[in-house]
Amino acid sequence: MRQTLDAPVVVVFGGRPLKIVWNGRDYRVNKVGLHHTYRDGRVLFHVFSLTADGVFFKLVLNSESLNWRLVEVADGLPN
Repeated sequence: MRQTLDAPVVVVFGGRPLKIVWNGRDYRVNKVGLHHTYRDGRVLFHVFSLTADGVFFKLVLNSESLNWRLVEVADGLPN
């Protein structure tokens, strides 16, 4: 099932996302796919698409506040 949301997450970052903590659960990042940036005013945002423990995540990093947001998640099952 695919879900669009806007939830805060904790991300362990070591040059790339290594682990996501969301909903009280740790997800180990297996593969980082697309990474791109965009600006909203003067703030630069980094968008990462990745898989962690068989789940797809799209994360957005605000480079000014250093806050991570989870904007999309999918488990591969049909809606």
